[in-house]
Amino acid sequence: MTKPRSPTARAGVLHAKPRGGMKTDDGAHGVQVLGLTSGRDGLLFVPKRRGAAEPAPLLVMLHGAGGQATQLVDRFVETAEARGYLILAPESRGRTWDVILGGYGPDVAFIDRALGRVFERRAVDPNRIAIAGFSDGASYALSLGIANGDLFTDVLAFSPGYMAPSRHEGRPRIFVSHGVHDAVLPIDACSRRLAATLRAAGYDLDYREFDGGHAVPPEMVTAAVARFLN
Repeated sequence: MTKPRSPTARAGVLHAKPRGGMKTDDGAHGVQVLGLTSGRDGLLFVPKRRGAAEPAPLLVMLHGAGGQATQLVDRFVETAEARGYLILAPESRGRTWDVILGGYGPDVAFIDRALGRVFERRAVDPNRIAIAGFSDGASYALSLGIANGDLFTDVLAFSPGYMAPSRHEGRPRIFVSHGVHDAVLPIDACSRRLAATLRAAGYDLDYREFDGGHAVPPEMVTAAVARFLN
C-alpha cells in the first residue's frame, strides 16, 4: 500500500478547491477513466448538457468494501445526466478505504489528486459539492465530509457502519438511509446510533429508513440527489 504523502493526508484533510480560469477539458462527455494511475484508478462522469466552463454541481462517490468505481456510478448516471451534475468516483488504494484499515493516508491523498484533476478541467459550483458512499464508502464519506465541511456542502451516506472524522470543519448537510433488514451492517448498531449522534451535534440531518437490506434503492437515490441539488 502506498504510504501517506503528507501529515495532512494522515489527518484526513483535503486541500483541492474549485478554481476559476481557463479549463483544459477536451470536451468529452459520459463516463471517462480518470487516468491518474495504472490499476485501481477511478471514473468521471460528465453530462452532455454541461460545457467545461459552466459551473456544475459535483458528487464525489465512494464504493463499498472490495468494490470498484462502477459499483455506484451506474445507479446515478441517469439523474446526473438529467440534472446536470458531475460524478467523480475514485477507487480505494486497498480493498477498502484507509481509515477503515487503520488510519488516514493514501486514499485521502488520491482523492485530493482526483479532485485537483477535476477542478483543473471542469468548472465546479463551490456551493454544491457533495461526498457520497455506500457501506464502507458511506462510513468514509461521513468521516471525510464532516472533517472537510469547508469543501463539501453535503454528505450522502447509504447504509454506513460508523464514522471517524479527524476534526469537525464546517456544517455540511447530511443525508443517511439504511434498510431495516440490513444483515451486513445492522441498523440499530449503525445508522440509528449515527443519526442520534449527528442530531445531538446539531447537523442538518435527513435520516430515512426503508423496508429492505444492504442496498441503495432508487427512491433513496432520488431523495438524496434532490436534497443535494435543491
